[in-house]
Amino acid sequence: MPIIQSTYKPPFWAKTSFTSTVFSGLARKVEGVEQTRERIILPDTDFLDLDWSYTEQKTNKVIILLHGLEGSAQRPYMKGTAKLFNNNNIDAVGVNFRGCSGEPNRLFRSYHSGATEDLEAVIQHVLSKGVYDEVYIKGISLGANMALKYVGEREGLPKELKAVIAVSAPCYLKGSCDELLSFKNKHYAIRFLAHLKEKLKPKLEQFPKNITIKEFNSIKTLIDFDDVYTSKAHGFNGALDYYDKASCLQFLPNIKVPSLIINALNDSFLSPECFPVKEAKHNSNLYLEMPKYGGHVGFIDKGNVYYNERRALEFVNELP
Repeated sequence: MPIIQSTYKPPFWAKTSFTSTVFSGLARKVEGVEQTRERIILPDTDFLDLDWSYTEQKTNKVIILLHGLEGSAQRPYMKGTAKLFNNNNIDAVGVNFRGCSGEPNRLFRSYHSGATEDLEAVIQHVLSKGVYDEVYIKGISLGANMALKYVGEREGLPKELKAVIAVSAPCYLKGSCDELLSFKNKHYAIRFLAHLKEKLKPKLEQFPKNITIKEFNSIKTLIDFDDVYTSKAHGFNGALDYYDKASCLQFLPNIKVPSLIINALNDSFLSPECFPVKEAKHNSNLYLEMPKYGGHVGFIDKGNVYYNERRALEFVNELP
């Protein structure tokens, strides 16, 4: 599919990657979204908390929202999309990944960029309600990689799944990790690592046979975290094996569901491989939009409705 020419024009003050990224993550507020929490039990006895928000009228459409690293369903980029879709007669369910709903998960494992088995469980649960004929998925950052991997790695997808929107997708995880570890992103990397280590601390006492204090103290960077914890907890042979197997890039040629990727050219988290031009040109179901601005999960726009949220709604409304 030809590359989509983006029409995004940010306010003059939001053109830098840093400004759009930080403002959107720390300063934006989204009011008027009433969420109802539902807990589902996963096949391995762990749980996921889902935060639902509904339209005022009965609908057969729902969007599943997937957050980014150390996010939750309460983040403004999740609630902003939920609010816009609710106002357009589409229910929304915000997924809190394992350990991200304010309560530690039960197992040593947690969540990661390629944990599509949890997304599958959510989709099947949503469909089991017998209400929805049209299901869409919107993933942000880590959640974007997960969504694209899900639709690219599987042969038999639910017929109700009609579209995927992936925003600020780190399609090539090794490249994205390298960018995060670069000097320009040092402040982001420090913040992410602090959150991840704080969440890992309780598992030292809960699962002493799985991780030692010495191993925990050896974690100095994000790649260390993935070497010491993420890879071992989720069945990978080290961080590089995790990045290789969990990256969605390799699965993009197989996508058979209309899928829109919105990756800003000034996103400092994304490496060149995260802009899959060749894959989009050779797959009629894959749409790639590369706005000049937007930063990482930025895309600030008028009326507190962000550009990526409006484009997501347009994309599903244009489906045949």
